[in-house]
Amino acid sequence: MPVEFLTDEQAAAYAAYGGAPSRMELERFFFLDDVDRELIEGKRRSYNRLGFAVQMTSARYLGVFLEDLTDVPAEVVDYLAEQLGIEDVSVLKAYGERENTRLEHVRELRRALEYKEFTEAEAELRAWVDARAWTTGEGPKALFDAAVGWLRERRVLLPGVTTLTRLVASVREAANQRLWNSLYGLLNVGQRAVLDSLLTVPSGSRVSELDRLRKGPVRISGPQMKWALQRAEEIADLGMTEVDVSGIPPRRLAELSRYGVDGKASLLRRHGDSRRLATLLATAVHLTTRAVDDALDLLEVLLATKLLARAERESAKEKLKTLPRVERASAKLAIAFQVVFDTTSEQVDTDTGEIGPPQVETLSAMWEQIETVVPRDELAAAIAALSELTPPLDSDADEAWRSMLVSRFGTVRPFLKLLVTVVDFGATPEGVPVLNALRRLPELMGRKKVGPAEIDATLLSGSWRRLVLSAPHLEPGTVDWKAYTFCVLEQLHRLLRSKQVFAKNSSKWGDPRAKLLAGEAWERAKPTVLASLGLPAAADEHLTARAALLDGTYREVAGRVPDNAQIVFDDDGRLHFAALEPEPEPASLLELRAAVNAMLPRVDLPEVLLEVFSWTGADQAFTSVTGGEARLKDLHVTIAALLVAHGCNVGYTPVISGVDALKYGRLSHVDQTYLRLATYRAANATLIEHQASIPLARAWGGGLVASVDGLRFVVPVPSVYARPNSKYFGRRGGATWLNMINDQAAGLGGKVVAGTPRDSLYVLDVLYDRDGGKRPEMIVTDTASYSDIVFGLLTLAGFAYAPQLADLPDQKMWRIDRTADYGAFTGAARGRIDLARIERHWEDILRIIGSIHTGAVRAYDVIRMLSRDGRPTPLGDAIAHYGRIAKTLHILRLADEPGYRRQIKVQANLQEGRHALARKIFHGRAGQLYQRYQDGMEDQIGALGLVLNALVLFNTRYMDAAVTQLRADGFDVRDEDVARLSPFVRHHINMLGRYSFALPELPGGLRPLRDKDAAAEE
Repeated sequence: MPVEFLTDEQAAAYAAYGGAPSRMELERFFFLDDVDRELIEGKRRSYNRLGFAVQMTSARYLGVFLEDLTDVPAEVVDYLAEQLGIEDVSVLKAYGERENTRLEHVRELRRALEYKEFTEAEAELRAWVDARAWTTGEGPKALFDAAVGWLRERRVLLPGVTTLTRLVASVREAANQRLWNSLYGLLNVGQRAVLDSLLTVPSGSRVSELDRLRKGPVRISGPQMKWALQRAEEIADLGMTEVDVSGIPPRRLAELSRYGVDGKASLLRRHGDSRRLATLLATAVHLTTRAVDDALDLLEVLLATKLLARAERESAKEKLKTLPRVERASAKLAIAFQVVFDTTSEQVDTDTGEIGPPQVETLSAMWEQIETVVPRDELAAAIAALSELTPPLDSDADEAWRSMLVSRFGTVRPFLKLLVTVVDFGATPEGVPVLNALRRLPELMGRKKVGPAEIDATLLSGSWRRLVLSAPHLEPGTVDWKAYTFCVLEQLHRLLRSKQVFAKNSSKWGDPRAKLLAGEAWERAKPTVLASLGLPAAADEHLTARAALLDGTYREVAGRVPDNAQIVFDDDGRLHFAALEPEPEPASLLELRAAVNAMLPRVDLPEVLLEVFSWTGADQAFTSVTGGEARLKDLHVTIAALLVAHGCNVGYTPVISGVDALKYGRLSHVDQTYLRLATYRAANATLIEHQASIPLARAWGGGLVASVDGLRFVVPVPSVYARPNSKYFGRRGGATWLNMINDQAAGLGGKVVAGTPRDSLYVLDVLYDRDGGKRPEMIVTDTASYSDIVFGLLTLAGFAYAPQLADLPDQKMWRIDRTADYGAFTGAARGRIDLARIERHWEDILRIIGSIHTGAVRAYDVIRMLSRDGRPTPLGDAIAHYGRIAKTLHILRLADEPGYRRQIKVQANLQEGRHALARKIFHGRAGQLYQRYQDGMEDQIGALGLVLNALVLFNTRYMDAAVTQLRADGFDVRDEDVARLSPFVRHHINMLGRYSFALPELPGGLRPLRDKDAAAEE
């Protein structure tokens, strides 16, 4: 059984100092409390006291007692000596002169601090690793690190590195085998045969049944919709929903299904029965709901873009074509009726005021006057043209495009019957009428006559009533069932998006209400959720405190208005900000930036990845989707090549070479087996952790401020997961990468979404689904990400929400007390916050945020659920009122603190810098995303995000080294200038055409820095 999952460097770093601990680690592990000091003070000589302290804290930090203290970093010794009042740290050398002293100290520390031998805790550790491996499926390196942490926390002395690696490897292998055996045991003989048949290649076909079924819809059309529903029906007919897999951890099931979805059928055939059939079962269970998701995704985009939106566009074009005729006809009628009014009205002498008779007294005389300006036949033609080209007076603005929509019934005819049979729809009370109407539609199709009693007339709003009941071609007593079909589909589209109609056999389009914590589950989770978020069970005192904070802030800021030159109020009382002047760049900053940039070593992008791997071991996160250990030599080289291929969007060809690690077959195998969203995220977490440990990154920020923004990609291939937006994508569809970056320039995670939706719908999901790093406290977004409900949810979740609010004068400020005098803000505070409304819904508000916080439901689904037809539900309105407190406090802070505005701007600029670097990296194929499916998009953008973080980490570490060197050389390095350096420089990185995967020897751990003066002369 292979156990060599640690590199030589990682094995050497085990239970040893790999460098100086960070300041945070010094304060956590090496601070001496009263108990520590009591143990130490019993030692008479200073070297014994210092040595004893080093042994005690090193055991706390490393998990072992040291035999030789000479390798302890000077920072540790200095920190301990300072606390003990020992000025000469060199006395520590004397500690090692007497071996018995060290052994006595170790025995004393074991007794006093209750350290255990590994053999005493081995059985418990095995059980813990087994439980973690069973539920998470983590790779061996992650499990190894977690096991080390577990031992340290419980004061168990670490065993030898080989002992622990063998334990982790064997337990993980057993957990994988148990997973396969458990799933295999759930199947009867017939189900096993059905699953094995998926790997067969039918006669006349080039692909297996599994290959055929796992490919989702691509094109947006009626026939493709029918095919998607047929696929969902065929997968459901496999009968795997009858197998109860609830006892299998969802994450393990998902990872196993991912292997089945992405892996080659030929590779699956080679596995033993238990592993092969377990993988196929997990894949079939996943595809059963995924196929319905795919079909409803296609339905949504088909209705939105190919039917509703296209009908609106084409009716608008038709209207423009008829506009000249309408204008000419209207002009003739206007002239004629002006003559009527002029000749048939009483005549008033403007000089005398006398009233005279009309100019004409007979109808024929009036017509004579009219025909002098417009001939009668032209007037009749104008009336006929207007009757033809303009809607009736009781029509509405939608009738024209709805009429055009009805003519496209052929698009929906192929799939309507399948839609109601394949998808198991459910609905809220508001959605029941539409769902009932949808289910009856197949009974109406193809009939010559349908009577009014056979439809639900209550659904006929606006122009649909005329089109369904009063269309010119209808026989008396009949309705236009085609128009009625589109009436129902239009409302179905709206209700699906708001989740008032949902699919029970779908994951993405299911009912979010069913996922909310409720009953006993909520009561169990409630105390933990409230403690975690700092929220009370009863709202009264909490809301009173929030009200007092808002009132006090209004008064404080209003009192400083006379001295605040940054804000003005217009005549309507609306608040305006003065433009934020850019911070000047002093000469010292320009000189430092130029010197640091000149010192950065020149390197090819692949070497950046390989070097970062050597520092961090991030390549160890790329574990096999099969659950087995890596058996490939130079796997890190292949992974680096694939990251370049996907991250630079250049494909395999530029990175293929004659060496084994870079041959096509090896690249393809590793791509399918090791690279996936889960491993990207695990590797990214490692990079984020290392970025936070670099002093330069800590000079930029503490990792507690983050921003979320979108980077747009054109998707030029047919895809259900792309959406149109002419501003960003021209005539094609596209997707958006919503990504989060903290103030240390580390990308914390992201999410790929179709088209360009409002960022506010996804901000919370991105925050809760981050890859790693500290939990941010302040969240910066652009104006488009703002809504009162999102303000409320983010505040409840414990985040300080800071959108930029570019259109500030249009933002309403809110108050609780209508009678309060807030000085200059009295006119701006036009809205009133209803605390009673919040209090009435407080329990449901807590349940909503608790469900999001625990991951029971996506925030995206909750936000859509809290709004109907653009208006909040009563619960959504209560959350919006709560959010308005935070929103108003945010506006007041923007008005009162220019530094707060600048902090938001700096973070937003940081994200723009990251996006600019991302564009440079993702340069192949004109920077367009050629993935058809959402999984493929997420994987490729995951590669881009990882390459971005690796490059930023590389730059940060070398820039930190350059700053250190410049300080040592006497260069004028000011802290305020260091804080303004950017890690997004790229002049020294080659990303085009030359891809070297040979990492040079780095005896000092880093490449030599270039000479700043010599580099400037090149």
